[in-house]
Amino acid sequence: MNDMTEPLGAALSTVHSTTHLVLIPSYNPGRKVFETVQEARQQWSPVWVVVDGSTDGTAERLTALAALDEGLEVIVLPKNVGKGAAVLHGLEHAAAAGYTHVLAMDSDGQHPAALIPQFMRTSALAPDAMVLGRPVFDKTAPLERVLFRKLSNGLTNLETLWAGIGDSLYGFRVYPVEPLRRVMAGKRGMRRFDFDPEVAVRLSWEGVRPISLSAPVRYFRPDEGGVSHFRYIRDNWLLMRMYFRLFAGFVLRLPRLLNQRHRQKAGARGPLL
Repeated sequence: MNDMTEPLGAALSTVHSTTHLVLIPSYNPGRKVFETVQEARQQWSPVWVVVDGSTDGTAERLTALAALDEGLEVIVLPKNVGKGAAVLHGLEHAAAAGYTHVLAMDSDGQHPAALIPQFMRTSALAPDAMVLGRPVFDKTAPLERVLFRKLSNGLTNLETLWAGIGDSLYGFRVYPVEPLRRVMAGKRGMRRFDFDPEVAVRLSWEGVRPISLSAPVRYFRPDEGGVSHFRYIRDNWLLMRMYFRLFAGFVLRLPRLLNQRHRQKAGARGPLL
């Protein structure tokens, strides 16, 4: 059974867990990372930050904060290795410490920390599933990102035979640790911006059921502290290469995926009397 206890008290009382932790990869995020970490800590313990070779001074301040907060741990990587690689580094530490699930969220304030308990409760009730955020956009969302997302989601739906991933790019998610470590082991991809879509597809291929929950997303302007490291040409090329790679894997797996979907539908109908 998952050991999560929620103390009575104020609305922002922190939930403490020995199985589920919040994992925040962070690379030169600017001041928003401190708000993100504070909001996450108001909702959950423990919170781990993996500083991915940041050079903006945030590593030192986060480390100082962790020294004063037993619910916060900061892991500093000496050089930038990419979001997926930073998450994998945190996964290895989480597995060694006995944690079974991680909620990954971005450090730039785009993801709703207030929904951490809801996503964690959903995971605790379905520990074999991955709980994926489905973004609800407001007027701050760049049009080009919304349009590319539709293309990305269409490809992901095809490659998983409409398994229910919902959104392939939104990084506010709860993953079971061991299945995620297995799908990343021995593969060169999933280390940078290709992490979120590829792991969702590969986990689905391995039979990890997706549960999709709505969650707002907000894009901050530079004057609001918003920082983006996404490079449209470089990273869209990376993503397109990933989708071609996944499509090839989908074709090879198609008979097994069709059989898997048939069994799932048969199980949902129940036995014939």
